[in-house]
Parts: sequence; structure tokens; C-alpha cells
Amino acid sequence: MTAPVRFPRFFVTSPAPCPYLPGKTERKVFTELKGPHSEELNDALGRIGFRRSQTVAYRPSCLDCRACVSVRVVAQEFRPSGTQKRISRRNEDLVVTECRPWATAEQFELLQKYLSVRHPGGGMAAMDEIDYADMVEHTSVSSYVVEYREPNADGTPGRLVGACLTDCQADGLSMIYSFYDPEHEDRAGLGNFIILDHIRRAAEGGLPYVYLGYWVEGAARMQYKVRYRPLEKLGPDGWQRMSDAAQSALIAAATAPGGQGSQPEGSGKDGVPGGQAQYDAERRDRYSVG
Repeated sequence: MTAPVRFPRFFVTSPAPCPYLPGKTERKVFTELKGPHSEELNDALGRIGFRRSQTVAYRPSCLDCRACVSVRVVAQEFRPSGTQKRISRRNEDLVVTECRPWATAEQFELLQKYLSVRHPGGGMAAMDEIDYADMVEHTSVSSYVVEYREPNADGTPGRLVGACLTDCQADGLSMIYSFYDPEHEDRAGLGNFIILDHIRRAAEGGLPYVYLGYWVEGAARMQYKVRYRPLEKLGPDGWQRMSDAAQSALIAAATAPGGQGSQPEGSGKDGVPGGQAQYDAERRDRYSVG
């Protein structure tokens, strides 16, 4: 006899400074991903805008702001721009390997370099090797790390230049966190290439979508997400496709001088979700919403 599925219990975090928009306060609703049905729960929550951090699924639940919008690329219909085609050609020699979710010292060293250049003083800057191992290895769903390495002279995998922690959901790939060498002079566009590679992987695997997390209009560092077409965003009426005209206008605004405002110094990349200990403490000290 199959055990009944227990409806998950949700909790709300304490208000905290928003990592995306200056002067704003963020709040999250979250639940635990544990037990025999954690995979199905993560799939279901992913379709309504939740993201995963270790064994927790969370999404913004701010009182006075709805700027964080879940977005996903329609992989089967993806149309690369000229710039994206050039990025793919520039990096097509990389050796790409799908690895089990196991943290390595080499990955952590690359992450530290990435954070120090791209997100100094951000929410993950103080992360140590144990924290990184927790982020990668504490998972109750189908996850893996995709590594991107330069080839040695004999074609074997060489130096690590990029990595992405990825969840394989029923309807697509969810990019939990990606990082790369931000100072590699010969590898411009590495971050974009990692996204392009995931779109290709999803399309070849028959998966409809690649989930990019939250897009925040007005947050400069989040505007790269609108460059992938076609893009769907989650709103009150469900997932809706952005029109080409709307995406073109957003791209133009982001690339114009002074466009899209400024990003606060040290602000976080999408998915600075907090460690497991933070959510455990909130679950004990705060209150349930269901």
C-alpha cells in the first residue's frame, strides 16, 4: 500500500535587506524537501517559481515588491543570436563532463575567484569549503555538477574554467548556481556559454525548459537572462511567453548608457539562497504559513 503524500508545511523567513534592489527588503517562503516524495515535490514547486537550496525549496514572498520574476528558456525553440553563436564557437573546444554532486577543492578554488571578482562582499563571499560541500552534496533530488575544462594537448580534460550545479527536473534543467573564471582573457562569455550548453542539453534530452531562476527588472546584473529567446516568465496567470518586441526593448534598456539602474556593491547573484542552517533556524523561530 502506498503511503499518503503529506502536504508540505511552509515557513516564512525574517525580513532582510534585498540583495538585488537598494532600499528594498526581501522575505522568502520555504519548505523542506525530504522523504520519498521530495523529487516530485521539487518538480511541482519548480513549476510555480520555487528554487532549491540543499534540501529546501524557497521563493520570494515580499510584502511590498514583486520584482523577482521566475523565467525559463523554451529549449526546443531556442534561437541563438549572432553574439551567442560566436560565444558557442569560441568555447566549443571545452571538454564538458557531467559529474555526480560531489564538491572538489578545484571547484571551490574557482568559485572563490569568481565571487571575489563578480560578487565581492556578497552573500556567499564568506563561504568556506564545508559550506560549498553542503551546497553541492546536500540534495534530495536528481542533481549533478557540469564541469567545463580546457583540453590538454592530447585532448584529455585539463584546467577547470567553469562549473554549474544543476537539477534535472521532470520538465527541464534548473540551473541552481554557475560560476567560472571571470578573468580568462581567451574565454569571453563563459557564463553565457554555460547557459547555452544547458539549453542544448535540454533540447537534446527532450526536456522543454531551462530554468534560469529569477529575473529582476532594474537589477543590472540580472538583465543577461532576457537575452535568451524565447523566454517565458511566471505571472499571476501562469507562465507566459515574452514577445520578441518586449525582450528587444529590455535588452536595449539594459545596454543603453545608465540603463536599468545600478546594482548595489557586493550584491548577490540569483540564488544566494542562504545555507541550510539559516532555514533550520527560521523554521524553529518563525512561523508556519500552512
